[in-house]
Amino acid sequence: MTHRILLRAGHVLSMDPAVGDLPKGDVLIEDGRIAAVDREIGADAEVLDMTGRIVIPGFVDTHRHTWEASIRNVAPDATLDDYFVDILDTFAPLYTPEDVYAANLAGALECLNAGITTLVDWSHINNTPEHPDAAIRALTETGIRAQYAYGSANTSLADYWFESKIAIPGDDVRRVRAEYFASDDGLLTLALATRGPGFCVNDVVTSEWALARELDIPITVHVAMGRLAGRFGMVKQLHDLGLLGPDTTYVHCCYFSEEEWRLVADSGGTVSIAPQVETQMGHGWPPVMKAIEHGLRPSLSIDVVTTVPGDMFTQIRAAFGAERARVNAASWQADVPVPDTMLTARQMLEIATRNGAHVAGLEDRTGSLTPGKRADVVAIDATALNVAPVHDAAAAVALSADVSNVETVIVDGVVRKRDGRLTADVARARRLVEESRDRLLAAKEARA
Repeated sequence: MTHRILLRAGHVLSMDPAVGDLPKGDVLIEDGRIAAVDREIGADAEVLDMTGRIVIPGFVDTHRHTWEASIRNVAPDATLDDYFVDILDTFAPLYTPEDVYAANLAGALECLNAGITTLVDWSHINNTPEHPDAAIRALTETGIRAQYAYGSANTSLADYWFESKIAIPGDDVRRVRAEYFASDDGLLTLALATRGPGFCVNDVVTSEWALARELDIPITVHVAMGRLAGRFGMVKQLHDLGLLGPDTTYVHCCYFSEEEWRLVADSGGTVSIAPQVETQMGHGWPPVMKAIEHGLRPSLSIDVVTTVPGDMFTQIRAAFGAERARVNAASWQADVPVPDTMLTARQMLEIATRNGAHVAGLEDRTGSLTPGKRADVVAIDATALNVAPVHDAAAAVALSADVSNVETVIVDGVVRKRDGRLTADVARARRLVEESRDRLLAAKEARA
């Protein structure tokens, strides 16, 4: 029997130029798919009244280390250098599969609560084969759309991040592929989270790229974050190794040379930018406009909740403010008007939705309210005092709304947040992640 949900009379921002915006419009969902978007739709369906709500596609977070939810805010003042020691060399080796499960459960629910319906889980915590199993089980239980990016173990900073000779275990990635991702059509898909040149010797780099291509899965890699990684010229090294391709997402990209920007664009690669982390932890200026100037469609990501908030509203404003500040300062110094290409609030919303789906390789399924795509939909309460009155709906979402205004979240046609409350067992998730916190702190103390 067909299951229908009708979102009625909302201010619809489809993020699809062919569909456009509807100041008062309906969205019909049938069996998890967007069936129609129009001014008024008649259908035998469960009706959700969207009066006073702004209806948007779900946000897409293209790079988050979800396993770190258990250690939220343990490094609020950290630089990138601090992070490697305080997190990867201190907490990561202590993680059990139970800790990964708890963190991924709480972290994915945190995403849903904040209107993030698609997540790229950059999971470099695979200390045993049981660790990825735990991470995937948690993602599955939450009902989020996710790309699980299988990463390395993190049991020793020296072993895994300084000219590492240890490759991600290919046999276990093949096992995970066969066991959980036999089809690429599910709510969860698989990627490979690799450390790349500068952190690994060339033999490891080439073997990991070959593994991803053997399994026909995307690759995601941190590059040019901070001056040290910028000096590695990681993209140039990948080019010299003959490894560049459209299947690779480059995360951060703050210290790219002009040549590297061209190499990424020419190879069809994609870009993920984590603006709050980059400005706060010293990775470099978030290169949103640089990416756009080179014909790329940048996306946004949260990265680490050890140090920054876990919502997309923060990332939108961090990128918007940082990029405009940079351009304004340069224009002031040169005594010239600001360019017409200055970022707009509307662009930021597109970057957080449609561009994110593009970067995650899921634009055919999500990222816009387009008939035929899967129904990943978020409704923002625009009657709240921090949002009302609405003059520009895109600006209201990008610059005024926050997590408290995320009233309804639908993923693949299933309501995951209704009337401002998650449908999941939040108390259990919180209990598990608090128990994980306590266990990790005790283990850290015992190790000291």
